[in-house]
Amino acid sequence: MRVVVADDQTVVREGLVTLLETMPGIEVVGAATDGVEAVSLVADLAPEVVLLNLRMPRLDGVEATKRIRAEHPDTQVVILTTYADDESIVGALQAGAIGYLTKDAGRDHIGRALEAAASGQAVLDPRVQARLVEVASIPGSASGGGPLPDGLTDREAEVLRLIAAGGSNGEIAGQLFVSETTIKTHVNHIFAKTGSRDRSQAVAYAHRKGLVADHK
Repeated sequence: MRVVVADDQTVVREGLVTLLETMPGIEVVGAATDGVEAVSLVADLAPEVVLLNLRMPRLDGVEATKRIRAEHPDTQVVILTTYADDESIVGALQAGAIGYLTKDAGRDHIGRALEAAASGQAVLDPRVQARLVEVASIPGSASGGGPLPDGLTDREAEVLRLIAAGGSNGEIAGQLFVSETTIKTHVNHIFAKTGSRDRSQAVAYAHRKGLVADHK
């Protein structure tokens, strides 16, 4: 797996490069000092994954993620940051990040997150997942009962809120007393209607459209 690391703090950046180089199957092909350099390195090196800090000069992690995902859709982005506030989390997921880790994540957790991202699987830090569960409004909707966006049905919106609360397909099926196959069908419809590639982007969509409540 080819990885680019981007962090404006020299000690952190060099430490991450050293750490990743000890992991089998990971090759660090570039290290960027800010978001502009990260976008440039992705264009030049075509890594599978970028491990990206959120707060950086010239171009922050959210804007860098937007550019990377728009211009190089085969490259996934995993955010590694000290911030786990609502605005940072939702902003990064809306921008297209497939993973979100805080900097207290351990070596094994970072390695698993990069492997999952390279396979197109979303990975959220436990603190981030807990925050999304906390702010998810279930079964009510923050939209105040108005028309649902993008042709979502009431049941699809309900499934989406349960996804935002961290539920797996099996857990959601149990809560709604339907088969897991039925939930998978709903999830596929949700992805298609919302333009989401994965569960993280669907969660971001739910926050953006007011289908779950953001409590500051």
